[in-house]
Amino acid sequence: MSSPILKIDNIKNIAVYKNFQWSNSVRDEGNNIADFKNINVIYGRNYSGKTTLSRIIRSAEIGVLSDKYVTPEFKFSFADGSNVTQHTLTTHSNVIRVFNEDFVRDNLRFITDDEQTINSFAILGDDNARLEEEIKTNEIELGSDEDKSGLIGKSLEANEKNSRAENAYNRRLSALESKLRDKANKAGSGIKHNKVFGNANYNLIKIKIDIQKVIKDSYSPITDESVLTNLSLLKEVPKEEVRESPPFNLKYSSILLQAKELIEKKIQASAPIQELLNDSVLAAWVRSGRKQHEDKREQCAFCGNDLPPELWDKLDKHFNQESESLRSALNSLLASIQREKDGLPNLLKINNSDFYSNFREDLDILKENYSARTASYLATIDMIEVQVKSRIEDIFKDVLFEEPITVEIELNNIRTSFEEYRYKANQSTSSLSSEQFKARDALRLHEVFTFINDITYVDECEAIEKIKEDKTTALRLKIAKNAEVSAKRKKISSLKAQLKDESKGADQVNEYLNDFFGHQSLSLKAIEETSPLVRTGYRFEVTRNDQKAYHLSEGECSLIAFCYFMAKLKDIETKGNQPIIWIDDPISSLDANHIFFVYSLINAEIVTSEKYDDAGEVKERNRFEQLFISTHNLDFLKYLKRLPGASNKNKSQYFIINRADQTSDISLMPKYLKEYVTEFNFLFHQIHKCAAITAINDDNYTTFYNFGNNARKFFEIYLYYKYPDQGMNPTTLKSFFGEESVPAILSDRINNEYSHLAGVFERGSTPIEVPEMHTAAKFILDKIKQHDHEQYVSLVQSVGEVSA
Repeated sequence: MSSPILKIDNIKNIAVYKNFQWSNSVRDEGNNIADFKNINVIYGRNYSGKTTLSRIIRSAEIGVLSDKYVTPEFKFSFADGSNVTQHTLTTHSNVIRVFNEDFVRDNLRFITDDEQTINSFAILGDDNARLEEEIKTNEIELGSDEDKSGLIGKSLEANEKNSRAENAYNRRLSALESKLRDKANKAGSGIKHNKVFGNANYNLIKIKIDIQKVIKDSYSPITDESVLTNLSLLKEVPKEEVRESPPFNLKYSSILLQAKELIEKKIQASAPIQELLNDSVLAAWVRSGRKQHEDKREQCAFCGNDLPPELWDKLDKHFNQESESLRSALNSLLASIQREKDGLPNLLKINNSDFYSNFREDLDILKENYSARTASYLATIDMIEVQVKSRIEDIFKDVLFEEPITVEIELNNIRTSFEEYRYKANQSTSSLSSEQFKARDALRLHEVFTFINDITYVDECEAIEKIKEDKTTALRLKIAKNAEVSAKRKKISSLKAQLKDESKGADQVNEYLNDFFGHQSLSLKAIEETSPLVRTGYRFEVTRNDQKAYHLSEGECSLIAFCYFMAKLKDIETKGNQPIIWIDDPISSLDANHIFFVYSLINAEIVTSEKYDDAGEVKERNRFEQLFISTHNLDFLKYLKRLPGASNKNKSQYFIINRADQTSDISLMPKYLKEYVTEFNFLFHQIHKCAAITAINDDNYTTFYNFGNNARKFFEIYLYYKYPDQGMNPTTLKSFFGEESVPAILSDRINNEYSHLAGVFERGSTPIEVPEMHTAAKFILDKIKQHDHEQYVSLVQSVGEVSA
């Protein structure tokens, strides 16, 4: 069973439909979007675009659209929510049957070539009841969409379960992907917009790649401290080269050797003065006083007594050359020790600002070690200095040197460490860009790692995977149940194929030709084609009085084509499947008598329900799911209103196609045209609208553009009934307009120039002058009112306007 067509959503670049949008054009009086209904009648002038619509619908029947259209686009929707576009012509399961000139050309080739035949088709034949009973049994097993029974019911249930499973999976997956998408590129909070990560092209695909990295066991999350370090690194700018620190050149080793040698050196006075030997302070006092008195004074500066002449000789023998040399050496060593101490604060300058932030922690530790080691080094120097000074104070005393524990090596190692940091820092300058890239990468992965933990990503993926398994199971069930339905339908088709009889297709066409149109002489003949060994099928041939017919009139061709289509609705692929039927302008070349018979055939063989046997019970069902009929003929339109359900607003819908220049548009049929259905009313309304409009715009320009043709046709009808012996000519026009020659000339110009373009291309390409159209339309209405006021009032009321 087919699903009805709801609307033709859009048509672009297909013939006269340049950019048609259903939602913009097809609206009711309350401005609500209207839809197709069970019976749909479409009125349009010739060349307005009726056949183009039928071609679009037929493309969904035959699976191909004409390749003559350049970049065509269209979409029409079904009531079940599915749709068909130019790319999905074969994806639907609806049964569609379209009658138009393409159908005629494809199936009835004799119309263009007398030597060609007509494609045959099969309808049910007269084989035995066993096959029919077997078909019924299989059809019961197959079930139906209506009561959801049999295999179809199980298939529908499986399809519904699959849809629920798919929806549950898609919702859960969509919710997760929405979180990932927001984290990746949401304005304000997304990684894409965070300058720290420096990736303006970050998106859903990239965050998924990052997630795969951080959920691996090999990924090790960075610490908060590392986060701060990397953030600091990103703020770095290239620094100047850190210069090499000068060598320490510590003198500790030489000072130590000298100190040991001098402090432990043994000396002896030539004639020692025991009292001075026993008292080093006194010895120092005497030694100092000697410098103040020798060769300077003869009396003691302290007590005033005379200094004995032998005193200096006595002191020379105590303070001899050896002791003075040692004292001088020890003082020189003290000077060296002082220089070493003075140089310690300037050995190494460590400035953190010269280094990148990631070195600062190590540099701070190095500073602490440097400070501790220089303090220890200074302490060892001080210990040596104390011993040197002690020996100087008691120069003749034998002393053992106490060697301090040295930190000279440790202090030199600090310089070595500094040089290593300096080298790395200078290397970092050249690799800063790559290091910052690594830092951004680490920070971004850390951000993603934190994010997936916050949303319990792994647990959510496991839940989605479980739902996916359920979806897969539901899909397998759906495929299996649908396969059972397909297999059963295939079996039924196979059984029906054993019943089909192609010869009866021709009989059905002849029945329509004879019973509905009274053509006794014109008929189709089914000719069996055989090969030397077997029967290969039938071909249909047109005959007149049992002879092959040639030179058929256009009306006869149209008649046969339509009867052929109607009979084909009973073929094995269509009958009982309630198709969507689209009939395009079936009376384009028929005379007035045939119009009624076409209507009668449609009413009896399509619209009227059919009886069928259901397990011994006679039931009724519709022959079609949806019916579309387009026409340019207002008389035929009048008949279509009589179809059962055609006047029911819930079952039927009426449309009109308006063409302006090279563009057509579809809209709901005006009330007056739907209710009165005469061309005379229609043409009068177009003139009335032109008289009422003062400014042209997108909504009303078609009224002005078509005014010339509409006015000419109106006068042909109006003046024919007023002057049946003459019709429309210059004399009757002048009689209608009177002696006011200027308006008459104006109207004549419009009828001749704008309705036929007078053979002048330039006129057709010149913008229409609104004032002259408006003036002519008002003048025509005034003249009608003047000649027959009652007719004017009646015409105005017939088109739903207010009489002035």
